[in-house]
Amino acid sequence: MKASELRELDVDELLRKKAELKDQLFKLRFQHELGQLENAAKVQTVRRDIARIETIVNEIRAKAKA
Repeated sequence: MKASELRELDVDELLRKKAELKDQLFKLRFQHELGQLENAAKVQTVRRDIARIETIVNEIRAKAKA
């Protein structure tokens, strides 16, 4: 997911999306351990999306404090 798409969402939607991605990451890690994961790069993509969301949420909160 692109950062520009994420910036259009509000904080509550971003936090919901982050929770969904964390759940997905858990499932991907579980599949990886069992040897059922076909696309191992998906784990890295999901981790980066979570980091993107956390960065954007922190930026929004910093702007609100200023």
